[in-house]
Amino acid sequence: MSRYLLQAEHVAVRFGGIKALTDVSLGIAPGEVCGLIGPNGAGKTTLFDVVSGIRRPDEGRVLLDGTDITRRSPVWRARHGMRRTFQRQQLFGQLTVADNLVVAQEWRGGGGGLAADLVASPTRRSRESARRARAAEVLRSCGLDHLAEDYAGALPVGRARMVELARALADPPRVLLLDEPASGMTAEERAQLAAVIRHLAEEEGCAVLLVEHNVAFVMELCARVVVLDLGSVLAEGTAAEVRADPKVREAYLGAAA
Repeated sequence: MSRYLLQAEHVAVRFGGIKALTDVSLGIAPGEVCGLIGPNGAGKTTLFDVVSGIRRPDEGRVLLDGTDITRRSPVWRARHGMRRTFQRQQLFGQLTVADNLVVAQEWRGGGGGLAADLVASPTRRSRESARRARAAEVLRSCGLDHLAEDYAGALPVGRARMVELARALADPPRVLLLDEPASGMTAEERAQLAAVIRHLAEEEGCAVLLVEHNVAFVMELCARVVVLDLGSVLAEGTAAEVRADPKVREAYLGAAA
């Protein structure tokens, strides 16, 4: 049995005659934070779309816990513990921060995720109470409890990014896909983000795949890094191995390495 919780195997995606991904394979184990880096147009977001079920690959497959989920919908994947944030912010701006996290739990109705709470709480009011309690718990763990009643649309970019992460955690994930989560954050906010991600992986066993242009952030946080270039895997290894790879330095890192 594979040690990986999430796998992409030999994935290829074409847009007409353009090859967005060619024979891309990677895997993330429970409790691992894996970084996915590469220049603009390398195929990172396309790979996220394939893994999360938004786009079906032309070739290859996606596995969750050893089961082929290539043809499963995004909703099915979410019901089985996959969460994702997007490069473009997707918060409900006219709702409060707390309500954004409550809404993130509503889609399950009366089962799964918070099932234990919901089975023991048969009325709608008690279900709402359980969801709000979970929202408050997650906001505290992310250092956002003081923003609970603020409107999400009024938040600065860095805080909004943290709220997006908190919303993804409202219904506990097994797999978390983060697309540019540190974009627009201050150094203090990035440190807070890294602490939450580490806790999620190390203490809760979540498998995290992180796309991020802040190379220093990725290299400090991720145990393993995969580099995409022109739709293919250019290199894979520890942060030190990737930094030292001459192909990676030439194609992407350059002087930043």
